[in-house]
Amino acid sequence: MIVIDSFSHIIGILRESFNPISAKQGEEEKSRKKKGSETGLAEQALQIEESKEGFVGSLLKIIASNETDDEEGNVKISEKDRVVIKKEIVSLMISIPSILQLQLGECISIIAERDFPASWSTLIDDLVFHLSSTDMVVNMGILQTAHSIFKRWRSQFRSDALYSEIIYVLEKICVPYMNLFQRLDELIIQNSENKEALHLLFRNMVLCTELFYDLNCQDLPPFFEDNIEQCMGLLHKYLNYTNPLLVFKEHDTEGPLEKVKSNICEIIELYTQRYEDAFSMLPDFVNTSWNLLANISFEKKNDILAEKILAFLTSVLKIHRYSYLFRSQDVLQQLIENIILPNISSQEFDKELFEDDPVEFIRRDLEELDVNTRRKAITNLVRGLIEQFESDVVPIVSNYINHYLIEFQKDKKKNWQAKNTAIYLFFSIAIKGTVNKLGATSICSIVNIADFFSQNIIQDLSISFEEIHAMLRMVLIKFIYIFRNQLQKNQILGCLPLLVNHLSFPNYAVYTYAAITIEAILNLNKKDNVLIEKMDIIILSKELLENLFKLIEKASTPEKLSENDFLMKCIMRVIATTKDGIVPLLDIVSSYLLNIIVEISKNPSNPKFNHYVFESLAALIKYVASHSREILLHLENRLFPSFQLVLQNDVTEFIPYIFQILAQLLEYHNSDLPDTYKLLVPPILSASLWDFKGNIPALVRFLQAIIFQSPTFVINSNYLEQILGIFQKLNSSRLDDHYGFQLLETIFFHLPTTAIEPYTKQIFLLLLTRLNQSRTDKFVQCFIQLIFFLSAIDKCGPDYLVNIINNIQQGLFEQIFMMFCLPEVQKVKAPIDRKVCAIGMTKMLCRSIVLQETKNSSLWSSTLMAILKLLELSFEIVKNDEVIEIDLEDISFQTSFSPLAFSIKVKQDPCISIKDPKAFLVEELVKGNSINGGKIINTMPSDVKTILTVYGCII
Repeated sequence: MIVIDSFSHIIGILRESFNPISAKQGEEEKSRKKKGSETGLAEQALQIEESKEGFVGSLLKIIASNETDDEEGNVKISEKDRVVIKKEIVSLMISIPSILQLQLGECISIIAERDFPASWSTLIDDLVFHLSSTDMVVNMGILQTAHSIFKRWRSQFRSDALYSEIIYVLEKICVPYMNLFQRLDELIIQNSENKEALHLLFRNMVLCTELFYDLNCQDLPPFFEDNIEQCMGLLHKYLNYTNPLLVFKEHDTEGPLEKVKSNICEIIELYTQRYEDAFSMLPDFVNTSWNLLANISFEKKNDILAEKILAFLTSVLKIHRYSYLFRSQDVLQQLIENIILPNISSQEFDKELFEDDPVEFIRRDLEELDVNTRRKAITNLVRGLIEQFESDVVPIVSNYINHYLIEFQKDKKKNWQAKNTAIYLFFSIAIKGTVNKLGATSICSIVNIADFFSQNIIQDLSISFEEIHAMLRMVLIKFIYIFRNQLQKNQILGCLPLLVNHLSFPNYAVYTYAAITIEAILNLNKKDNVLIEKMDIIILSKELLENLFKLIEKASTPEKLSENDFLMKCIMRVIATTKDGIVPLLDIVSSYLLNIIVEISKNPSNPKFNHYVFESLAALIKYVASHSREILLHLENRLFPSFQLVLQNDVTEFIPYIFQILAQLLEYHNSDLPDTYKLLVPPILSASLWDFKGNIPALVRFLQAIIFQSPTFVINSNYLEQILGIFQKLNSSRLDDHYGFQLLETIFFHLPTTAIEPYTKQIFLLLLTRLNQSRTDKFVQCFIQLIFFLSAIDKCGPDYLVNIINNIQQGLFEQIFMMFCLPEVQKVKAPIDRKVCAIGMTKMLCRSIVLQETKNSSLWSSTLMAILKLLELSFEIVKNDEVIEIDLEDISFQTSFSPLAFSIKVKQDPCISIKDPKAFLVEELVKGNSINGGKIINTMPSDVKTILTVYGCII
């Protein structure tokens, strides 16, 4: 049977492909290079179970991990094996249960991403061939696989290649797709009272509508345009469709009928935005959508459908010729009363979540600012109405806001939800555009944020905790969070004590939102200046920090302790804002932080929380360690026992943080290297620590700090050769080679050349071998920066470098310089690196014996032109290479390395004595010109002389 053959065949070729013995045949060199990884793959393949379930899971794992290029640029599944897999896999997919089809469809999608259509021309034919007019289980697998392949079109930019692929697919799939769509419709009619069959058919319909969007997402295909009445008729039918057999009893589970309708709303929104001229049924869909939205329940399962309907209606609002559908006062009044008001209020689900799962409630509430939700979709609809009918809509909504505020005043405890609704209505008319992590950035000119705040927010935040509902109290705080950019500094300073007070509120969501808002306020910038300064916060800092730490320490387990990363982020921001004002609280804050680190090290379950703990510690060090040597030593004495415990317990997630902190501390020492740090060097040089990628940046920085602080210790302890072994390991890695270059620069800058001399030839042999055999753009950039760095620093200079390379092979330096250095130097980005390259090139130009030789006159001219081009090239100035303000929202919190922003070291200028590289070029040229009797300047082209004149050269 084909199924047995397919299983056994694919198992066999996978085993063969990943077997080191077989791989050796015909690929011995590659096998040697990848010996370690091949062994692991062989073990994976040999563990495949001879069953459908085990096979599919193993196949997905193997294909997912081996389909793409590895670090060395090799595709791990051979071309021969790929051909066999592609030939068998579709037949295999349709033969297995539907629960496994999704996994195998994902395998097909992964392979298709690389091979389709150019190297897998039969894929669509295979899928279409297996479509059935009766077997909907098979069809589900086919449709799911097709969707997994085509859905990537949705986010891709238009290109000739993309359009060619889409046209290729459409030519093969449109007719069978439409036949299936119609067949599904027939079967749904025939099985309207058969619950089991109906559910299977609608699961197919979900995929069918998803595929409809995929095929139409880039442009309106001629086939769909020709059949638009038929297509839209079917879509309209199923937007209206109801059947009690498809109603799920669960309140929070979206059923297949809701999913189909949500997909249809996405399709008609797409047609409204892109193909409106061809979409004659648009008004019919508006009326149907409106009625559907007015009648669906507020259960969680309907949230996505409601959001999709609202998004469609909002897109229609933006088309001027359809504004008549909404223009009349009666329609606007009905829309606000029947659609907007019910959907903008807090639902029963929200209240339950607020009480029962506040962590999830906060996550959803914050996501509402960034992603699509029912309430956000309603808000967008209101804004769309205001854009079109501002003079009509704002008075109506404002009247409702006032009505709800009056209702609230009648009984604040009982009518708290009235004010809750009023505030959300205010959000909808006040905010233009989107609300993101910076709060509201664009405000409607006809509303007064400051007045609403003074009259309706600050007063209710001031009253006793029990007088108003906790959920309303959270919304009051949310108002400050959203409009913090619009409030005046005196208003914000007035809020801070109230927010600090709310850290004592018993409700989890309320005190967490208070912490979130405090952190956001402290991070406020106005015209590139921090709004809240040290003196504004210092009086509150002790109470604020103690309240936050006590909230964290209420937890009974390490997992619960690290659950609320918002609290820890607020602690970090308070320390950063208080700056050196934190010195009196050093012992209190460090004790809390260290206790937390020790506790969560038992089970580091929340990467964000972990990161903010160490950011808080880094910020503390940054602002107190420079005060005095006594404070630095005192801080180290407090930190080291806890650090030692973490390192002894081999807490993998924390080791990169620990060594960043240790390097940061060490960089503050101005005297001899303390013994504590010396004892850490031998274990750091062991290979095991470097095997974990996340450790590498921190370990490199620590070694750099050791070399900087005590070159003599490194030499006398015979550590240089081991450190160079680390460099060799890093140099062989495409991912980590730049850290090897950082280490080399530190070695050459701080260690005596006599100590390095025995190793220089081997160092450059390794670099040149890598440059020749497996260079990358990043490696070339690092290499040329090293070349010019060595040329620029006084202890080395240009001829030092030239001699090293030419001693390997005579004339090799000139070849490398012309082939790599001159063409690539313009790509250097960082200002300090540009400066060093310009100085290094200038010294090479004016001081190198090699470039002064007559045979290299053209190389000399090319170097001068490259220097001028580099100096003239405009580039975006990075803010002094320092951390001006810390934005941690985009940090990737994972098991790999995450840099501590407050620990980042400002890059040092190795040529600090040279202030202006342009003036330095002029000075060097004038000296050289004088030595050569004026020949240099006299032979320069006139345009070069003009540039040098601008630099101050008197010609």
